[in-house]
Amino acid sequence: MRLPRPFFQLPVTFDAARLREEVQAIPTQAWVAHPNSIPGNSAVRLISAGGLETDAVQGHMLPTNWLQSTPYIRQILASFGVVWSRSRLMRLAPGAQVPEHADINHHWHTRVRLHIPVTTRPEVRFICGDEVVHMAAGEAWIFDNWRLHKVVNPTPDERIHLVADTTGTAAFWQFACGPQPARDKWRKHVYQPSLEVAPLTEAAQPTPVMPAAEVQLLVNDLRAELVAANDSAAARAHVARFSGLLEGFICDWRQLCARHGVGGQGADDFRAFATGLRAAAQEQGANVVMRTNHISAVRVLEARVLQHLVADAGSPPGATERALRRPVFIVAAPRSGSTLLFETLACTPALNTLGGEAHWLIESHDALRPGAPGVESNRLDAQHAAPQIIAQIRAAAMAGLQGPGGSAASAMARLLEKTPKNALRIPFLLRIFPDAQFIFLWRDPRENVSSIMEAWRAGRWVTYPDLPGWEGPWSLLLPPTWQDLKGAPLGTIAAQQWLRTNQTALDDLQQLPAERWTSVAFDDFVANPAATVQRLCQFMDVPFDSALQARTAAPLPPSRYTHTAPAADKWRNNAADIEPEMGKLAACWQRLRALR
Repeated sequence: MRLPRPFFQLPVTFDAARLREEVQAIPTQAWVAHPNSIPGNSAVRLISAGGLETDAVQGHMLPTNWLQSTPYIRQILASFGVVWSRSRLMRLAPGAQVPEHADINHHWHTRVRLHIPVTTRPEVRFICGDEVVHMAAGEAWIFDNWRLHKVVNPTPDERIHLVADTTGTAAFWQFACGPQPARDKWRKHVYQPSLEVAPLTEAAQPTPVMPAAEVQLLVNDLRAELVAANDSAAARAHVARFSGLLEGFICDWRQLCARHGVGGQGADDFRAFATGLRAAAQEQGANVVMRTNHISAVRVLEARVLQHLVADAGSPPGATERALRRPVFIVAAPRSGSTLLFETLACTPALNTLGGEAHWLIESHDALRPGAPGVESNRLDAQHAAPQIIAQIRAAAMAGLQGPGGSAASAMARLLEKTPKNALRIPFLLRIFPDAQFIFLWRDPRENVSSIMEAWRAGRWVTYPDLPGWEGPWSLLLPPTWQDLKGAPLGTIAAQQWLRTNQTALDDLQQLPAERWTSVAFDDFVANPAATVQRLCQFMDVPFDSALQARTAAPLPPSRYTHTAPAADKWRNNAADIEPEMGKLAACWQRLRALR
């Protein structure tokens, strides 16, 4: 958000020692690489789309499990009385930096980022525009991220900040930017052990078509910043032509919205107009930049407006169709080894991903979450895929694409996705991605059920902390008729999660032509990963390239979600709970073994 000066320090301080204590208790696996793969930058997601492991800036923002484990951070966020968007702990390694940049995309036009340092040293510097500050531990700052800014950590220690995004209430802006009291009058926020609070989070979803009023706001704000890149007459003429183009765009977009509305009707007309504007902007926007940060006006128009005008209209012509053509979904029961298979396949640049399990892609929509009308579990079928839902999910998938290791996505690569709940959603996915293919992974029920039980006990895979009709938190996917498991022992619950997931997936997949799906036994994959992956490459029509060959040439490493080290017959630790369930699982296991 554009501010009248580079930095504002808020008149409040926090208990830095308590903050450090909570952050140090967060497990190592919570820290993930920066979504743009900036060296030395990592983060813990605290508020995210669906409360899940994603860096998406759209969707229903909810607390993650990591925020649930940090009561003082929850109290801090709640104390501001604002609605929070994506929020994280951000870590800068010793000697690392955040390269100079300006935040130009749609998300940042109306949001500001609050910084509360947790761990830092006086040598750490935050540069914004022509000002340099050190943000000390326990302080609170906001800054103008429309200006060029960067952070430098020249020290041998890591720097960690709590960073949270908000549009802010009137009271927040008065507190942050209004007249400041004397330092000895500043508010001091202390931890209250008995206080249980929940920060407010964003729930608003974008419409399939950007409304004319929002277009006018965004474009006129951009027009006010247009300047020539140099002092030539040609550059000044480009500014005038580009501004005129944008003025006409506002008028014509308003007419299209008046004709079709913004609910998704007339999408082809909107897309055609967006495509035409993109081409004209490239031609007329040469030598035009932003006054404040000198970034190309065409680049800002693309990031702030064009990518968000219409669902699936955020890329040059044809890119969306290529990037979402014939996506591949790995479907499997939870704790069956699907993460290991996903991480193995995702190393090739022939496949894009959404960065990991994309629960947010579906569960950021309230209408698709358990408890919504017609949704009693994670089971979704074709009737749940309304036209608006289809458009929004495809647009979100397109926006979240990335290549191996978080690199830029390739428009020629295919999407690979793996979320266990999707094993219950195959008809729904086919409605959204009609040409999708499926890889069905299955595992010996004794091993799989044992792993599910261990996941429940660990408490790291809680998906529904307060499930109505259930006592205590629910872990992993929610199968159909879960209600009849109330009061059942853990072995029965885990066995039914395995059974109902595999039965549902098998029933759905066996309705499809043979070329649309294939199966993999987890034991076969681990025993011979190279042969398995080579076969899957033939199925997906992607090359068994050097990256995949190198990955499968040696024993596979544990996946990111491995709970305890693999060991033969580890399931026998839970044999007393599992063996009584095996009779109920036998028929399904026989169906699975027949797939070989």
